[in-house]
Amino acid sequence: DKASLGGYGELHYNNLSGEGDAGDHKQIDFHRFVLFFGYEFNEGLRFVSEFELEHSLAGDDKPGEVELEQAYIEYDVNNQLSVRGGVFLIPVGILNETHEPPTFYGVERNTVENVIIPSTWWAGGAGFSLKLPAGFSLDLAVHEGLAIPVDGSNAFRVRSGRQKTAEANASNLAATTRVKYTGVPGLEVGLSFQYQDDASQEKNDGLDEGLLTETHLVYNKGMFGLRALYAHWKFEGDAVEDAGADSQKGWYIEPSLKFNPQWGVFTRFEDVDGARSRDEFEEVVAGVNYWPHEKVVIKADYRVRDHDNDADEDRDFRGFDLGIGYQF
Repeated sequence: DKASLGGYGELHYNNLSGEGDAGDHKQIDFHRFVLFFGYEFNEGLRFVSEFELEHSLAGDDKPGEVELEQAYIEYDVNNQLSVRGGVFLIPVGILNETHEPPTFYGVERNTVENVIIPSTWWAGGAGFSLKLPAGFSLDLAVHEGLAIPVDGSNAFRVRSGRQKTAEANASNLAATTRVKYTGVPGLEVGLSFQYQDDASQEKNDGLDEGLLTETHLVYNKGMFGLRALYAHWKFEGDAVEDAGADSQKGWYIEPSLKFNPQWGVFTRFEDVDGARSRDEFEEVVAGVNYWPHEKVVIKADYRVRDHDNDADEDRDFRGFDLGIGYQF
């Protein structure tokens, strides 16, 4: 009675035709296979974990990874306050904490919460969640920071800085705080900040402190749904400024209509301005979700991506995606 098991997974088929070879992408991939394990020691003390295999195969010269994305102890101090320690998901954005396939539209997750917010994003540390009056809540966590590279093809790329609590360099810790409002049925408004005084974990390399500001809105009323998010990184340091990567930002808006419990349609516009030239683009997506069961979804969408810089025109693409996902 005290142990629990759950999980989710998703199979993707991408058929994208590019302006050049770099934009072509035609493949089938079992993108994620995830298992949740939990255990309740008593009514107020629990263990939570998430174990994931990406891209079916992991190991030397294989495309996938085996990852421990969550493994923490949580204790309810009272009905309003809980504390946790271990490896947990960073409280930022819409998808980072809730990303099971039946819970969102589109075969692929949105690119803003990939390039700017490097979802799925987890870290080792400690934090608390506090329920406040009138539908407000507060989260605060202190955890390992990013270790963003300052040279090579991924220089100053936020996603490449995730340490994943694998012998993570803890010379400079990070702090994340979030205020969330859910006092109106169907509405969620969130505001998050993360600060770290050295985003590379190395002194005198031209990349110093970093500040992430993120705000989002989720609203569901009858058939109508809306998601919108804006995220902005501001970095300090001579090298990151000289590279033009000191400001990295992105936003998207996603209206949707769910006609009944089985069928829903959506469209999404995204604008991304990341560290690399290839991460500066606009993307439009439109598609449909079909839920034969509330925990199983079949998806189809059509995407068009256009890069901002002429040098990356061969990465522009258009095409369709198909997917099937589940959770339990």
